[in-house]
Amino acid sequence: MDRRVDAPGNAGVNLDPAHALRLAELFREHNRALVAYLQCKLNSLSDAQEVAQEAYVRLVTLERPDQVDSLRAYLFRIASNLAVDRLRMRQVRADNPLQPPDEDLHLAPIPERHAAATSQLQALREALRELPAKTGRAFVMHAIDGCEIGAIARVMKISERMVRYHVANALAHCRARMDEPEMP
Repeated sequence: MDRRVDAPGNAGVNLDPAHALRLAELFREHNRALVAYLQCKLNSLSDAQEVAQEAYVRLVTLERPDQVDSLRAYLFRIASNLAVDRLRMRQVRADNPLQPPDEDLHLAPIPERHAAATSQLQALREALRELPAKTGRAFVMHAIDGCEIGAIARVMKISERMVRYHVANALAHCRARMDEPEMP
């Protein structure tokens, strides 16, 4: 009995039950490694998860999965190619940032809120500059980039416990600096 899977551009693909079982096993055994690999390439957990999901969709929609020698190797190749595409897209966006329209006044922030937010951002930047390099790096990777503790530990080549220590110290420092009353 075949299950039907609707995939973008390939509506109603017949999914062989044996292929479905191999994909489920592949997912169970290798998804963590795939996401970790992609996170290192993309520097973003959410992007890594999205690219991994897209790679699995491509495996599901294969017309002749029996012709692939190693689904794991093919999965990682697909994911690697998708990651390169994602990085290229980021570069294009960075080279051509969207400009807000000059005439659209309702998009402009309220001046007081803008000034307060700018001041807070500057204070946070100062607080981060005061941190030791490893502490600041671990905090930025975790709190801003959204990286998981384990991935940060691998990238920085320190234990997960040390990553948690650095992140906690940075958070405490930033909170203390942000809560300090301003000097007149």
